[in-house]
Amino acid sequence: MRIGILSGGGDAPGLNAVIRSVVKTAIFKYGWEVTGIIDGFEGLLSPTKTRQLTSWNTRGILFVGGTILGTTNRGNPFAHKTVVGGKEICEDHSALVVSNIKELGLETLVVIGGDGSLKIGYGLQKLGVPVIGVPKTIDNDLMATHVTFGFQTAVDTATDALDKLHTTAESHQRVIVLEVMGRYAGWIALEAGIAGSADVILIPEIPFSMEKVAEKLTERKKSGSHSSIVVVAEGAKPAGGEMAVREKASDGYVLRLGGMGEIVGNEIGKRTDIETRVTVLGHLQRGGSPCSFDRILATRYGAAAVELIARKKFGEMVSYQPPNITSVPLDKAISSLKLVDPEGELVKIAEGMGVSFGR
Repeated sequence: MRIGILSGGGDAPGLNAVIRSVVKTAIFKYGWEVTGIIDGFEGLLSPTKTRQLTSWNTRGILFVGGTILGTTNRGNPFAHKTVVGGKEICEDHSALVVSNIKELGLETLVVIGGDGSLKIGYGLQKLGVPVIGVPKTIDNDLMATHVTFGFQTAVDTATDALDKLHTTAESHQRVIVLEVMGRYAGWIALEAGIAGSADVILIPEIPFSMEKVAEKLTERKKSGSHSSIVVVAEGAKPAGGEMAVREKASDGYVLRLGGMGEIVGNEIGKRTDIETRVTVLGHLQRGGSPCSFDRILATRYGAAAVELIARKKFGEMVSYQPPNITSVPLDKAISSLKLVDPEGELVKIAEGMGVSFGR
C-alpha cells in the first residue's frame, strides 16, 4: 500500500503530529509506504511535488508547529484560478489531479483539512480516489467532530494574550480590544474570552449593538472598574451591518477578514470617552508548538486514519466523539458548520456572570 498525504487550507498546531502518526503507524504496523504531497492540492497539479516520508525524516516534528509539507488555501483543483492574458480564468483540473494520483501509484489519499479541503477531498472520492479525511481547523467549526486539533492551542494562545492585556489595561485604566480569528464561528473568542476573564465577547453568531457594548463599559467604569477587556472575533458584525473584509476575490468570495477590532475600538472611544487600544492577535493563533491535548488528539487522528485504510473504509473522516475516535462519512462531515449556539450553555454561563455579548 502506498499512501499519499497532504494538508490543505490554513495551518494549525498539530499538523506535523498527524503526519508523524500516519507515517509511523503505516510503516511500523503495516509496512506501507507514505508519500507527502507538497503545498496541498497544488502539489498534485502538473508538475507534481512530492517527498517520500519515512520514520527518519519525520523524527522530532511532534512538537513543531506548522507543517513540513506546506499548505495553501488557494489550490482547489475543481476551480483552479490562473491569469491568462491579464484576465483571471477558472478551470476544472480535477481530472489531471486524478491522473497524477494514479501516476504516483497512490492507492489512498489522506486529506488533512477543514471544511473547504474536505469538500475537495469528497469531490475526488466521487471521482474514484479512495480518500480519508482528518479534521483540521483552529476555528473548531466542523459539525461532525467534537473538537478539531489546533483549536485548544489557539484558545491557549488567546487566553495567554488576554492575561497579559489585563495587566497593561489596569495600569493605564484603558479598555483593550483583542481581535481573534473566527470567520463564521466564534469558538475561539468565546472560550478564550471566558478563560481570560473578558468583559465583552463579540462573536459572529450574535450580531451586536455598539450601544449595548458602550453601556456595559460605562457601567463598569461607574462601578469602580478602571479597565475592561473586549474580545472580538474577526467575523463578528453589528446588528444590521456587515463583516469587516480586507480582501475579496474577483467573484466576490471573501479571502481575508480583519478590521472589526479596530472598528469596535474606535466606536468605544467615541461613545464612552474611555481611552481604548486595539490588539490583533492574527497568525500567532496558528503558530507555535501544539499544546499536549492537541498533540495527543492529532496523534490519535493520524493512527485512526491508517486504521480506516486498513479496513478499506474510504470516503470517511476520522472524528472525535469523547472518549472514542470514530469516523463519519465525508459528505456528512461537510454538510454544515458547527456554530456557537446563542442560547447555549457557555453563552448563558458567561452572561450569568455579567459578560456582555452586545445584545
